[in-house]
Order: sequence, then C-alpha cells, then structure tokens
Amino acid sequence: MSTEPHPDTPRHLYVHVPFCPTICPFCDFHVMERRADLVAAYLDELEREADELAARWGPVELETLYVGGGTPSHLRPDELARLTGVVRSRLGWPSAEATIEIHPSTVSATRLAEMVDLGFDRLSLGVQSSDDDVLAELGRPHDAATALRVADWAVATGARVSADVISAVPGQDLAADLDAVIGTGVGQVSCYVLTIEANTPFGRQGRAVDDATALGALATASEALGAAGFEQYEVSSHARPGEQCLHHHGYWANRFWLGLGPGAAAHLPGRDGVHPAGRVTAPALPSWLRGERGNIEWLDRHDHLIDFVLVGLRLLDGVDLAEAGRRSGLDPIEQLGDALHRAVDDGLVELAGDRLRATGEGRRILDRLTAELVSGIEAAQPLASCSGTDSTLLSSPECNTTSL
Repeated sequence: MSTEPHPDTPRHLYVHVPFCPTICPFCDFHVMERRADLVAAYLDELEREADELAARWGPVELETLYVGGGTPSHLRPDELARLTGVVRSRLGWPSAEATIEIHPSTVSATRLAEMVDLGFDRLSLGVQSSDDDVLAELGRPHDAATALRVADWAVATGARVSADVISAVPGQDLAADLDAVIGTGVGQVSCYVLTIEANTPFGRQGRAVDDATALGALATASEALGAAGFEQYEVSSHARPGEQCLHHHGYWANRFWLGLGPGAAAHLPGRDGVHPAGRVTAPALPSWLRGERGNIEWLDRHDHLIDFVLVGLRLLDGVDLAEAGRRSGLDPIEQLGDALHRAVDDGLVELAGDRLRATGEGRRILDRLTAELVSGIEAAQPLASCSGTDSTLLSSPECNTTSL
C-alpha cells in the first residue's frame, strides 16, 4: 500500500491554546484565564487529539504550523515544550514555517530565545499600539515601552517577526503607531480594524466602528507601510520582501488545514465529488476535555467555490481560478456569470491569466464586492443535516453536517 499523502491532504496545522493573562474586552475567541489544573488537562487531551489526527491523516508532511490563542506564550517553558513535543512526535515538525503568538507581558529576551530553540522560526507579537492610552482603552495589560522592547528582543533572536496593530480606536494616532512598530525592524505588520462583536464587553456597551473610519485606517496603513518598503499581500497584512506569513497566506488561498485544540477550526478535503470540502467547528474547552470534537459541515461544490472567492479576493494576487475549478469541479468564470462581467466593467476586479484580482477600488468595498460576485454563483439545493460518528468524517455523501 502506498504511503504517499493524498494531493489534498492538509499540510498546515493550527494549534489553539485557550489561556490568557487577561481577557480583552473586544475578544470573542475561545479563551479563559489560566488555571494550572486546566492547563495540565488541556495538554493531556491535546496529546489524545494529536494521536487521532495522526491516525486519520498520516503521513501529513506539514508545511506550516501556527500556535495561536489565546496566549501560547502564557504557557510555562515545560508546558510549551510538551506541546511542541506532541506536534513533533505525532504529526512532525513543519518544513517551511512554525509561528507562535506572543503577548508582550508574558516574555523576556531569554524566553523568546527558548521559543526559537524549540523550533519556532516566526514570532507573532500582539503589540497593538505604541500609545499607552490606546492600550488602556483596549484593555491590554502591557504598556507601549514593553511592547516595543519585546519587538526589539524578538528581532534580535534572528527569527522572522510580525507585529499586530489594532486600528480605528478612538483617539489613536495610527501613523505614529505604525512608525514605532516599523522602527523595531519587524518583517511583517498586520493592521487589523477593531472588530466589535455583540457578545463582548465592547459590544454590550454599544460600541461600533463606522465604515468611513475603517476605510481611513486601511488607507493610512497602506500608505505608511508602503512608504517603509512593506508590500501589501492581503487586505490587513503588509510584509517586507520574503517575510509573508506562509500559514495565513494558506488560509486566504483556501488551502486545507488541520486544527488541534479547543476552538481550533479546520478546513478539510472531502472524499467525493459532491462534497469537496468541509469546515470543522471545534467545541470550547469544557466539552473538548470530555473528548468531544465538534462538527464538520460538508460543503457542496458551489459553496466550496464561493469560499474561494470570499477568501481569495483578500489576497492581492487574488483567486487561483484553476485551483478553484479543480477543487470544486465547476468553471468559476461560468458560475460567476454576469456579476463578474459587471465587476470587470466597473473596474472592481481584473482577470489576469488564471487569476481573479480585486483592484484598488474593489478592495475599498471588498465586502460589498464579494457579496455581489457570489450572488452570481448558482445556489446549490439545500441538503439535509444529520450527525454521525468519527467513522463518517472522511465521507458523508448524504449529509452536510457530521459529528466528529
């Protein structure tokens, strides 16, 4: 029997660490404050789930690993070493990139060096702002001096380094924030517009970010980072040449990935021509610790093609139409139909070989643009939902929802 991986076997792994030193008032992820007993139970269950993934998908031959949260850097050195050991022994270490998210309040220069020694070659820092007032507004427990000092330490490790900045915060001088972060020498800056969900403290306070403020923030980021030699490769992400996050690029290119841990989403290949892909929604920590693995929603060919458009147009190099056609079994140009022709005529998208790209004007109204484009894709007939067992994960032609 051949041991070669299937061409669509996921080669990217996301590991979710749900523990944080504090919970930010805008965060709606699966997170909680650290408790030693829960961390120990989490690592035990992580090992069991990794065994399940290895049995189901091996050999995986990972290309990228992204350890996020939550706050992975909030784990103790021995706990993080155990986590990386689980990945290495069950699924293998990635060949191209291994990223860990870092909260500035949780590390020292020595701790960062230890992370690099564990195999992480990309450090992603939650800087968020260089202004103490803005950090306080965001509920962050670190000050600006600490965040920038940690960025300096991270760059000094020799690893690739990215920094996240949150924009559209009241009273923020975004250009000054970006200048401060650029000055540390990081290779990538991701500038995210503050997103406020209804189930967060900010949401319950009725806060909101209007479209004009969001668009202004994106324009400021593009101008400031472009002037500093960063290339924008995704709506929110800008990198120096060769410094793109390969893992996140894989998300936007609609590649398949595995998820490990509570709250870890995954995107899996199907095993038939009717349902070419599936989205996994993982449970929160209490259910996950009891062995629950969430549900998978199997996508029909039209929904899979819609995903290619929705995520791919965030990338400046756009949607790979040949890959979208191969994976969905549909002709993307034919399916997009008149909506595509109107968008081309209006100067919102362009076709270049096998690529469909949003223009600068199209990126300004990306949500509206993608909604119009996918309206041109023929709606598939709704499928009945059902639930099953682990054995149904790889193929469930009669259902669109399956229990993992």
